[in-house]
Amino acid sequence: MLFSLYMVLTRLLDIYCWILLLSCIFINLCMFGILDSRNQLVWKVGVFFSRVTEPVLGPIRRMLPNLGGVDFSPMIVLLGIQYIVQPLLWQVFRALIYR
Repeated sequence: MLFSLYMVLTRLLDIYCWILLLSCIFINLCMFGILDSRNQLVWKVGVFFSRVTEPVLGPIRRMLPNLGGVDFSPMIVLLGIQYIVQPLLWQVFRALIYR
């Protein structure tokens, strides 16, 4: 039971990492004019990515200094998930299993 919950949570974190990466690619494609943001489907995909990623990226963007248009917040979130959240999640579930 606990192991399956652990697996579900790690899969959700993996899916969020992929969404974050796809969002970065999508934003760059729109910025360079490859995707037309006036297209309704492109606009809806952009709104979806914004609604899913902005609650996590927004506070980190406010803490980072202005680096001249370069946004490092997705990289910080990805590194935080990989090196802080997932190992901490493993430690919590390991402690619950072996108590």
